[in-house]
Amino acid sequence: MHASQGRSAGLGLALASAFAFGGSGVAAKPLIEAGLDPLHVVWLRVAGAALVMLPVAWRHRDLLRRKPALLVGFGLLAVAGVQAFYFASISRIPVGVALLIEYLAPALVLGWVRFVQRRPVTRAAALGVVLAVGGLACVVQVWAGLTFDLVGLLLALAAACCQVGYFVLSDQGADEAEQADPLGVIAYGLLIGALVLTVVARPWGMDWALLGGSADMNGNGVPAWLLLGWIVLIATVLAYVTGVVSVRRLSPQVAGVVACLEAVIATVLAWVLLGQHLDAPQIIGGAVVLVGAFIAQSSTPKAAQSEPVAGSAADVAAAVAVGGAGAVGGAGRESELSGGRGAP
Repeated sequence: MHASQGRSAGLGLALASAFAFGGSGVAAKPLIEAGLDPLHVVWLRVAGAALVMLPVAWRHRDLLRRKPALLVGFGLLAVAGVQAFYFASISRIPVGVALLIEYLAPALVLGWVRFVQRRPVTRAAALGVVLAVGGLACVVQVWAGLTFDLVGLLLALAAACCQVGYFVLSDQGADEAEQADPLGVIAYGLLIGALVLTVVARPWGMDWALLGGSADMNGNGVPAWLLLGWIVLIATVLAYVTGVVSVRRLSPQVAGVVACLEAVIATVLAWVLLGQHLDAPQIIGGAVVLVGAFIAQSSTPKAAQSEPVAGSAADVAAAVAVGGAGAVGGAGRESELSGGRGAP
């Protein structure tokens, strides 16, 4: 009964994280259209969240001594790496294509478990990943404006690899007697990521006056500071916290594919708040993502198995909430879809 409650709580946290991340692009697009550079929005997001988490970082300052490698790795991969590589990729290839490649991370983890660690994986988990990725391709309409740019594709793949690193690091030490508090890891990851992104984004060249004005959201004026507050507090702090904490509660079969729901949520919110209607392929794709997530969740192996079985990318992926998509960019419908984990 207790295990069932813990699993339900973990799933609820993962879904909350997906919703928080999925709504980030809807808030970021008006800011970008108001004149803010997408990379500056990314920096504001990470730096603002780092400031909010400063008290948490101070409280868990012992992590600097106990887990320095974990903190640096989390900051470089889960925060800065995903964001930087994703932003670079969307400067060369369509946002929808880059987003799809980044969400190949669950499949990459599954491949790592099967071919590198040589552990068996369930057929249901593999099918769930295939369905989720295929459905996501319909949601982002990957066929629209597809261009083949080898460098851009490699950059997007690098973002996916960083996201894999995020999954692994989020689950690091979960079975140790003296666990690294996930809130502390998030706090220091954001601080390190903010420092790295400061060098990349060069915020001293940003037009700060834009934050005192308003931005247009589907014909309605919204204060820019309110949108930024949503991005920092909800789409970053809350999303990271619920996502990483859910890693400690969910089984290996749950969270990775659930992360694909972020793209579905982003599209629905763009429809409701920005007036961008869903096409039939997107609705069908969203349904396929849900089916894939359900199949992956239902493939949890029994704890009594003598040999570990990897169910899906979710083994390490419940945290999908942290450093995912990278930066924002593009125009039209793709701008909202870029607002997932890493993107604003």
